[in-house]
Amino acid sequence: IGDSSVLPCPLKGNITMLKWTTSPKAGGPCSLVYRADKKMTNSTNCCDNIKLTFRPGPALEIRQVGIAQEGNYSCEMVSTEGNFYTTYHLTVLAPPRPRLYCDEQGSPVCEAAVGKPPAQLSWVPESSSTAEEKDHDNGTVTVLSRFTASNSSVTNMTNVTICMVSHPARNWSESIAC
Repeated sequence: IGDSSVLPCPLKGNITMLKWTTSPKAGGPCSLVYRADKKMTNSTNCCDNIKLTFRPGPALEIRQVGIAQEGNYSCEMVSTEGNFYTTYHLTVLAPPRPRLYCDEQGSPVCEAAVGKPPAQLSWVPESSSTAEEKDHDNGTVTVLSRFTASNSSVTNMTNVTICMVSHPARNWSESIAC
């Protein structure tokens, strides 16, 4: 989320026409057509953050990617060497906002808010707690875990616990003493 994504369309021969068709999960389809003979680009139903680029080769650039841009992107190139097709499936990752705090009972609570996909939470020392997930309308998930000491960690109990958040977009860990 928030980064730019560039999807190249492999260049073979001299371009006659280039057409990108998008099918995002949210919103309607969009198409961008470039005609080399007129050096003209035409777009239909496309957002302002989607444009064609030609550096170094033909590509579709999506600036400030959001969850709404997740979906399928297809390139059709007509060139002097024939017709060529390339399809991408864009998956958007939303890094969670991690937080570690002590609840009213003095137990550590770890939260990874609005991540996509859901974050994985773990504790040091080991905890027998289970994570609760809350789905949001925008496709993100908040994961919450309350530290519960397992039998093996009770004997070695220290006042400090560490929450570890694992996510494809980034990992995070923090310690707390409640």
